[in-house]
Amino acid sequence: MSSDHLRNVVRKLLARPQHEGAGAVVRRSIGRFELKTFDPFLVLDEFSVTAPAGFPDHPHRGFETVTYMLQGALTHEDFEGHKGNIGAGDVQWMTAGKGMVHSEMPASHGTQKGLQLWINLSSRDKMIEPKYQEMRSANIAKASKDGVTVKVIAGESLGIRSPVNTRTPTMFLDFTLEPGAQLEQPIPESWNAFVYVLEGEGVFGNSRKSSTSHHILLLGPGYGVEAWNLSSKMLRFILVGGEPIGQPVVQLGPFVMNTQEEIDQTINDFENFENGFEHARCWASSEPGHYHDH
Repeated sequence: MSSDHLRNVVRKLLARPQHEGAGAVVRRSIGRFELKTFDPFLVLDEFSVTAPAGFPDHPHRGFETVTYMLQGALTHEDFEGHKGNIGAGDVQWMTAGKGMVHSEMPASHGTQKGLQLWINLSSRDKMIEPKYQEMRSANIAKASKDGVTVKVIAGESLGIRSPVNTRTPTMFLDFTLEPGAQLEQPIPESWNAFVYVLEGEGVFGNSRKSSTSHHILLLGPGYGVEAWNLSSKMLRFILVGGEPIGQPVVQLGPFVMNTQEEIDQTINDFENFENGFEHARCWASSEPGHYHDH
């Protein structure tokens, strides 16, 4: 991969803490005023919750949520009776499709930390049946080479591929680089891609300055990206890419459709327990809470 075909950093933003849900603290990088969307991505949150705070009962329609736990665990419960814990290193890839109501609450004492990414669905997929793809940390494909370790949550890296089926073609890679390590990762040329730094500091693309934790780096066009760890500490970041959908985005909190009419219909469906929200009529999670827009 020649350097003139590699992606450069075109925008860099620091995700500052804000309050969401019931007492949760969220660093939002995509889905905020300065960066409303980055097609096909709608939201990227780095969240921190300590009981009794959390994300009580709330609905979704029209997109997918990827929850990747970094520390602690969340209890996930939905209106179909699906319940379980998502622990450190685990991934839940939820296709909300035509309707999902669920809660995400701390499963243990202390602080639970993780990432949640919202991936848009094309108009043909917005009203599909909801489904889950869940992976325990031990089952996520990993590879190491020359001081670079990757966990392949979606897509492919260092010769290994994730079994996750992505409705919107997506890659989601968790990289750790030892001091002095360098990485070159291919990215499909037509996709949008970004880096989010979790810990340490790294140099990406043409950037002369290193980027530190809680920064999102939007990457320009090209066939791949280069990263270097020039520091004396470990560098950890996620690299996420996806095929742009190129359709209008009309969003009202946890509902993301293509037109205002579809949003109005979604509100009507939710309020009347119809077209995917039937099971919301009699359901409340065992962690009772109020509606909110996470």
